[in-house]
Amino acid sequence: MECPRCSSDVPEVSHFCHHCGNDLQSGDVQRKKAYAARPDEPVASFKLVSTIMPQGAGRQPYTYKVALGIALLLTVVTAALGALPVAIMVAAFAIPIVYILYLYDVNLWEDEPIPVVAAAFVLTGVLAAVFTWLWSDLIALSTDLVGSNPAGPSGRDLVILILLVPVVSELIRQIGPIYLASRPRYDDLMDGFTFGVVAGVGFACFETLVLHWGWISGGFAGPGSSAGTWISVVLLQGFVKPLIYGSATGLAVAEFSGLGEKYDGFTPLWVFGLIQAMIVNALFQGGVYLLGFVGGRGSTIGAILGVVWGLALLGALIIRVRTVLHKGLLEAALESAARGGSNHASGDLAFCSRCEMPLLPHSDFCSACGNSVRSVPKSERGVAVQGSVPAAGFDGMTGETQA
Repeated sequence: MECPRCSSDVPEVSHFCHHCGNDLQSGDVQRKKAYAARPDEPVASFKLVSTIMPQGAGRQPYTYKVALGIALLLTVVTAALGALPVAIMVAAFAIPIVYILYLYDVNLWEDEPIPVVAAAFVLTGVLAAVFTWLWSDLIALSTDLVGSNPAGPSGRDLVILILLVPVVSELIRQIGPIYLASRPRYDDLMDGFTFGVVAGVGFACFETLVLHWGWISGGFAGPGSSAGTWISVVLLQGFVKPLIYGSATGLAVAEFSGLGEKYDGFTPLWVFGLIQAMIVNALFQGGVYLLGFVGGRGSTIGAILGVVWGLALLGALIIRVRTVLHKGLLEAALESAARGGSNHASGDLAFCSRCEMPLLPHSDFCSACGNSVRSVPKSERGVAVQGSVPAAGFDGMTGETQA
């Protein structure tokens, strides 16, 4: 049988083309119901883990979900009890720590953990702390508590938050990921996106520490009437903000990496992705700042509205990320099929890490479940020893792949 999309010869029993990922049975040409990095999910879905952790997303997603859930619960409880230093520290470091563990789990750094973490996280974090200190302390913006300016919104402050901060902060977040994505071993689309997410959550972590240092150094406040405001602020700063920063930066760096075997560089698509990230950040900063004044100074209503606004932006970003990565994986596979194969494809004898079915030689997709080989950790893409058992097993009760 011939694939109508890439004209490759595929077995009659194949559900998906092993070269371009085309759905051969359902007629869903764009695969809207089968996300390339997690085929059992639709593209238009708010699944967080498989969106920001695309490599190996089908292996142990509940590990990351449980870790994030525990951190979220601990943050809410400590904030409600007035233990603000603990709440801020947990909120600031929860997502970065989980994400670095994810990088370790999928071995994205390929035995270079120190250079990768230093370039993508530490460098970005240090620059974030310096820049945040400059614009928040020296410019004297009232940012320690939403809506804390008794005179109401300031046009000067708003201009700084929607122009200076988004532009400079996004340029800072691009430095480390672009350096990594320009190296031959990390020039894949998925690598670029992942490094962008690391930089985004790292920036958010150190920005939160600087902005709320008063809470950290102020000690325990104890339970009080401001608990609702405290909870809203730590949720926004510790969970919503890093995901927005990471997703937006990841999209831009993914455009820098491009679809082919080598990175595309500073193309118009990267410029569009960069501007898109800056606009998202401007909407986030400006919206949270203005909503903070709703209900009066330090109002819980304003803080809650800020969280709602952030979640709305995050939801739109998640759909955007999934759409871009899905389309990129399919187009990259089609391009590589036209050239005769991809160096991201599986070896002569390998197994799908998600469904355990044997992969056809040099596959870019599993012909049974449609999982993209590029969404599989690089250590699992190579040639398997004949007769060996795949490292991952499929649990028929839960439908999840177990390590």
